[in-house]
Amino acid sequence: MMTLKVSIIVGNPKPQSRTLKVAQTLVEKLLEAGSYEVEVVDLAEHVEEIFAWPSERMAALNASVASSDLAVFASPTYKATYTGLLKAFLDRYPASGLAGVTAIPVMTGADQTHSMGPTVNLAPLLVELGATVPGRGFYFITGQMDHLDEIVQAAADTYATNLNRLAKVSNSLRVVASLT
Repeated sequence: MMTLKVSIIVGNPKPQSRTLKVAQTLVEKLLEAGSYEVEVVDLAEHVEEIFAWPSERMAALNASVASSDLAVFASPTYKATYTGLLKAFLDRYPASGLAGVTAIPVMTGADQTHSMGPTVNLAPLLVELGATVPGRGFYFITGQMDHLDEIVQAAADTYATNLNRLAKVSNSLRVVASLT
């Protein structure tokens, strides 16, 4: 079995946040244990470097994420959208810098008020950077941490259905000369 390269990128200014926990749980519920290797990029640990241009460390993190098979981009809701920390990380990519990456946008918030945020705000940015987004973004209400497993499992099941349908199409694609 081929091992997937998975990245979890979290734009919460607080390290080891609930947003990180939600993203990690989503990966665990979505993928078969042992089928992937995961790299966590907790941007709170890179605050001093994120706005440094150039930065070898940030360039290496960007390159690593761009080589992922699956990347989960997660942020708490700030001012009805994702954090500037996540935006600054994504701003380092050129057009199509995430081409070939399957990306899942995740946002957390206090209530349903901004539940369309990951779909309306974050997903278009990921698509603009060339990533493939397999469905609506996932929004998690932080007051429901006691129900994390059930809520995330439902989201993982939806993503799995979408990805399985894409795999079915992929298996029937004609060979493109530039990819052989």
